[in-house]
Amino acid sequence: MVELARSHWGASNPLTVRALKQAARELMLAQASDWTFIMSTGTTVPYATRRFNEHIIRFSRLYDELKQGQVDEKYLASVEAQDNIFPDIDYRIYAS
Repeated sequence: MVELARSHWGASNPLTVRALKQAARELMLAQASDWTFIMSTGTTVPYATRRFNEHIIRFSRLYDELKQGQVDEKYLASVEAQDNIFPDIDYRIYAS
């Protein structure tokens, strides 16, 4: 995410900005301590594992698409609809 934020600091394309914001969300959601806590306590491990993996897979896909300069708008809209916590997140916080 640091790499994406630094290389797209002044992004002006609305689709690119949306993808960067969603990538930041996916990373934050993957890093949420709840998933590892749930896994370590043995409660609903399959659910926590699935959610963690989903966020990593989504982040990775968005990363690849942003690096290639070809964001799939339908895919992006789909993941935004599923997880749009912090709609005004500033992806550039990862650049520092």
